[in-house]
Amino acid sequence: MAQGSYKQFCPVAMSAETLCTRWTIVLVRELIAGSTRFNDLRRGVPRMSPALLSQRLKDLETAGIVVRDANGLDYRLTPAGRELEPIVDAFGVWGQRWIDHELSLEHLDAQLLMWDMRRNLDPTPLPPRRSVIQFRYPELPGAQRRWWLVVTPDGAVDLCSVDPGFDVDLYVSTDLRTMTAIWMGYETLAAALDEERMIVTGDAAISAQMQRWLGLSSFAKHARMAA
Repeated sequence: MAQGSYKQFCPVAMSAETLCTRWTIVLVRELIAGSTRFNDLRRGVPRMSPALLSQRLKDLETAGIVVRDANGLDYRLTPAGRELEPIVDAFGVWGQRWIDHELSLEHLDAQLLMWDMRRNLDPTPLPPRRSVIQFRYPELPGAQRRWWLVVTPDGAVDLCSVDPGFDVDLYVSTDLRTMTAIWMGYETLAAALDEERMIVTGDAAISAQMQRWLGLSSFAKHARMAA
């Protein structure tokens, strides 16, 4: 994994050789968040090429951080990999607190945002039936403009980039920057609605509980609000 060794016995240097190659710590973040299948990992790191993802997974296996299940389809963190969770969390907290949010919001990605929202959605406030919520980003090209979150009665959440064919209970229309800023804790849902930068139509009960079921990024509580 270490293409350029620091040639130092220091454990910080040795750890950096393993973890600081391009995309590695981001991939570990996705594994910690619960993705185990190759295609799910790809959805969590959408700008990473499949070839590089495959190579980084092999590197992590060699380093003893990841192991594949007997079926060969699922990647699981080893005890060494699970010990990285507070380190990855500290990376995120530091970035949320000290990196200017305007720099973060220069890197918008609808697929990554919706994948993260799917993972953190809380089905508890939703009706005990299938709920379908469509998010629309009018400024994006057709293939990225509409996304559907489908919540089943058992609480499972699926993300669709193609119309799943179900009746939509709630439509949410906003620009990608606004939605990302809300998700990351830089802005509030209430402000976006009041300023009509977000338009919500459909089931009134689901709409009224939006802040509860939407949740926020796990790092949002560390954000400094935008002026």
